[in-house]
Formats: sequence, structure tokens, C-alpha cells
Amino acid sequence: MEYLFYKYEGTGNDFIVIDNRLQTFPSTDYKLVERWCNRKFGIGADGLMLLQNHDTLDFEMLYYNADGKPGSMCGNGGRCMVAFAKELGIIENTTAFMAVDGVHHAKISANIVQLAMQDVAEITPNADAFVLNTGSPHYVLFTTDVEQINVLEAGKAIRYNTEFAKEGININFVEEQADGLWVRTYERGVENETLSCGTGVTAAVLAHAFKKNMQQGYIKVTTLGGMLTVKFDQKMEGVFSNIHLQGAVNKVYTGKIAI
Repeated sequence: MEYLFYKYEGTGNDFIVIDNRLQTFPSTDYKLVERWCNRKFGIGADGLMLLQNHDTLDFEMLYYNADGKPGSMCGNGGRCMVAFAKELGIIENTTAFMAVDGVHHAKISANIVQLAMQDVAEITPNADAFVLNTGSPHYVLFTTDVEQINVLEAGKAIRYNTEFAKEGININFVEEQADGLWVRTYERGVENETLSCGTGVTAAVLAHAFKKNMQQGYIKVTTLGGMLTVKFDQKMEGVFSNIHLQGAVNKVYTGKIAI
């Protein structure tokens, strides 16, 4: 059996996207997902997403990590899914859809997608870093030279230490600059550095705002894959709302693959 798939990327975070409204994809075949995400033996991607029908919202997004396992919320994946839904004619310029962490609202103009993230009510200092959940768990470590860090080695050491090994966590290395932040991320499930991570960028911005006691902000973030922006309100210390992640999304190609 052949499947039509779409390849999308959001600031270099790339995904296999499949229209599964007819429920034909074997959604519990995690080995298949892992094989398709493999860059040597499959299509190659940081993750795979299914667009499915939802009873009351525009659609539902199911996300799988590159290791084939069902994942937590993916910010760049969510932005790509919005663009995909528009291509399919499911939405026009605004949408409300279901993801693993709840309902998300978004809007799209040309190839720019702004995605509303869930509120964040807790940021926990952890040695020289911060731990928080922006739909996925993140460890945010501030440094003065992100460019020189070996993200694979340093990220893996933290992700697999005794505190985080069981559940896993994403590791973000963040440099504060005059015009915003510079962020590099080691992602669990991919188990490597990715060119961008939407929930990681969001976590980095909120940790920065927490440090600086910023009541609101609109922060530019540089990643290896391009530029993202995050805006937010912090009405109480460590309690964030009106969080929006914005950046470009592009369809790379379409293809067919057989099981």
C-alpha cells in the first residue's frame, strides 16, 4: 500500500505530514514511523505528524518523535500542521485544533504561522539552569558562547543523567544577545541537535523573562534554522499567558512511499 506524504519544515525543523482523516495510516506501528523518519533508510525527518478529524475543532494533530514513539507537543510541528490544513482547504486564515497538550489557536498569513501556546505556571531553578514545560519538558541553560558548545555531547549528558533519564527532557543552550536570544537545542526522541525547536525556543524566552522579571515581551530568537519570535505576558512571577510562537513554514515536497 502506498501513502501520499508531505514534507514540511519550520526553521529547519522538518516533518513528514500525512492526511489521516480516513484513518488508513497504521498509527500504532511505531517501527514504521521510526523507519520513515530515518534519514538513511526512509524519508528522513525530525518527526511525523498525522492530521485527523475532530468532532468540534478544525482538526486533530498527532505527533511522533523520530524514534517512532508518540511525542509531546511540538511547536514547529504545530505551525507546519496549520500550513498543511490550509493547503488541504480545511481552514482559511485562522484555526483551533487539538494537540496532545490541549486546544491550540493559530493564524497564518502567507508562509508565516503564529501559534498560541499553553499557559505556563511554573519555572523551577535547577542549579545554573531552569526547568519548565511548554507543552514539552525543557531544561534551559544560559551560557556566553553557544556557538562553541558541543550540543550533542553536552545535551546528551544532561538528558541521560539520573534526574532526567527516565522521562527524558529537551536541553536548550541559550545566549542572551543585544537583539534577542541565540538558542541551540538537543531534542529527546531525536536524540540529537535539531536546527530549531519551537517549544524549546518558547522555554528559553520564558526563562529569560523570568530571570529579568519582564512583565511582557516580544523576543527575537535565532536558531540554526532561522528566526522565530515569541511574545508573552507575565502577570505574576513565573506565571505566563498570551504566549505566541511565530515564524516561517515551508512545504518542501510531496511524495509517495510504500509500506
